[in-house]
Amino acid sequence: MDILLIGGLWLDGSAWDDVSSALEPLGHRPVPLTLPGQGDGSASATLEDQMAAVLDAVDAASGRPLVVGHSAACALAWMAADRRPEQVAGVVLIGGFPHGDGHTYADFFAIEDGVMPFPGWGPFEGPDAADLDDGARERIASAAIPVPEGVARGAVRLADERRYDVPVTVVCPEFTPAQAREWIDGGDVPELARAKNVDLVDIDSGHWPMATKPAELARLLAAVADKA
Repeated sequence: MDILLIGGLWLDGSAWDDVSSALEPLGHRPVPLTLPGQGDGSASATLEDQMAAVLDAVDAASGRPLVVGHSAACALAWMAADRRPEQVAGVVLIGGFPHGDGHTYADFFAIEDGVMPFPGWGPFEGPDAADLDDGARERIASAAIPVPEGVARGAVRLADERRYDVPVTVVCPEFTPAQAREWIDGGDVPELARAKNVDLVDIDSGHWPMATKPAELARLLAAVADKA
């Protein structure tokens, strides 16, 4: 199965290199995505530009792909399910949850000169970054690509309720499946509260398991793909 891999903020397709190399021997084809505004010099890219690139990858996939979103890109993965509900075999959300229609994509940090740069590790101290050593922090920070304002402040658009039929797997890194279930049942994640098939799986990592637990993450994704 084709597995489309969408990194979170500041990450391009290279963030998945170690996961991709571990996925291939498990019988699946990893397709890491580098989206508009991620290293192509275009600070004018919008959220819709990135969504169009994801949909192009869905349309080009062999069969029905699994769409994986990490962190903020969980919203992009869910938007793909909304726009291609019959073409997406399933959605995997790593360390994040989908927004509802009209919600701002990722307006979390200051915009400077039309982009949202990586803010340093201060905001992520604690469970998010606890498993990152100095070398991993340096690699992630040095490769971080500022997010265009049109992406960060873009509006999530959802329209097709058939998205709730698409199977969803939430991979829980810095939080537990029990916490995720509490948030969903408590109304904090209304999109997943309405989804008909939601699995919660644990991974013992911080917020960036593709950097710290790539082989384990690849096994989890392969298991979801095998089931799909």
